[in-house]
Amino acid sequence: MDVTMSKRGVPAPRPEPKAEKPRGGRARAVSELLPDIGRAAFRKFGFVQSAIVSRWPEIVGTRYAGVSAPESIKFPQGERTGGTLNLVVRGAHATMMQHIAPEIVERVNRFFGYGAIARVNIRQGDVAPPRPRAAPPSLRPVPVELGASLRTIADPELKAVLEALAAGVAATRGPPVIGQAEE
Repeated sequence: MDVTMSKRGVPAPRPEPKAEKPRGGRARAVSELLPDIGRAAFRKFGFVQSAIVSRWPEIVGTRYAGVSAPESIKFPQGERTGGTLNLVVRGAHATMMQHIAPEIVERVNRFFGYGAIARVNIRQGDVAPPRPRAAPPSLRPVPVELGASLRTIADPELKAVLEALAAGVAATRGPPVIGQAEE
């Protein structure tokens, strides 16, 4: 039996156990939690901003993104500028990537909005091909049956407005919802 004694030899009163805080709050979707989890994982491996990995084809172009992938960004201690971008490059493409390294530095810095990267380290390795991203729903082309009828319109402004209207109509599903008028 574990009893705590006071200085006088009398058993000391036991401290009352702390009441646990009730767990609560709203239920959160997994998709809401993923950016935080992904951000922590990317930081652990040297990425301050995970968007550089997900948007690599946009930053350097599809040609270079097909043969390279960002591995990590290392900054000098206590700094957020003048970092080193470590790239994995497929086989013989490393020489080409060395020649365009200044352009890569410029594009990455333009993406960040400041001089985050000063140099590029290249390591040869296997690079997975980038997965093509689907276009957002708002950028889908006008349906063929509507686009053909709009080709004969000469006025460019009217044609653009009608194409936007046709795209909006094509994107809707189900019957239209009519709002209630205020009285």
